[in-house]
Amino acid sequence: MTLAGVSRHAVDATVTSRANRGWWDRSSDEYQAEHGEFLRDSGFVWCPEGLDETDARLLGDVAGKDVLEIGCGAGQCGRWLTGRGARVTGFDLSFRQLQHSRRIDLDTGSSLPVVQADAESLPFADGSFDLACSAFGALPFVADAGAVLAEARRVLRPGGLLVFSVTHPIRWAFPDDPGPAGLTSDRSYFDRSPYVEMGDDGQPSYVEHHRTLGDWVGLITAAGLVLRSLTEPEWPSGHEREWGGWSPLRGRHLPGTAIFSCTR
Repeated sequence: MTLAGVSRHAVDATVTSRANRGWWDRSSDEYQAEHGEFLRDSGFVWCPEGLDETDARLLGDVAGKDVLEIGCGAGQCGRWLTGRGARVTGFDLSFRQLQHSRRIDLDTGSSLPVVQADAESLPFADGSFDLACSAFGALPFVADAGAVLAEARRVLRPGGLLVFSVTHPIRWAFPDDPGPAGLTSDRSYFDRSPYVEMGDDGQPSYVEHHRTLGDWVGLITAAGLVLRSLTEPEWPSGHEREWGGWSPLRGRHLPGTAIFSCTR
């Protein structure tokens, strides 16, 4: 599908889901080819800044725990968790992403259980998991993040932990440019209009939804979760890799990622 233009306008959950499923199915091969080495077949990288769960330990000791990965992509994080003794189930909206997960399983001799599902309506029973996590999976790409958080709470056991990373909300006030142009704000932080790429058929082909930090806190608490911490990874010295709008230049000035840790 050819990109016909970019706009900012309201997009409902059904259209958002259809657009993003199609985009990820079309783009997964390129995405995995470009970022697969950085993510590793078995590795838990929270964000383009390169924050690794091995060092961050935001999830604590996962051995013996039932873990759900929200928006698992090719399952890199899930394999890392399995290697630390967790029982992991992953899901993703994109069938092509899950095919890449299967490819890695065949290449490495691993076996990560994955299903295709929409994060706003999870096919899991109440209280099935001790822990849920998401590294830029699902939550930036859904129209109703509150529904995802409520579903995460539903499938967690009492005291369960949810940790998820998203684009830092302040980035929405700046152009998505890794160079100097990305350092000057060109729109209001409070403009919550979704970013929409339009296909040549006149329909949305990719959608991201913006929430402020205050919006995220409100959604977390409204879902019945308790916010325990907010991590804003700094750009590490020696890390020169660009990823879309993430770059060493911007990373020295602006946070690029927000990681929310919550409990039921």
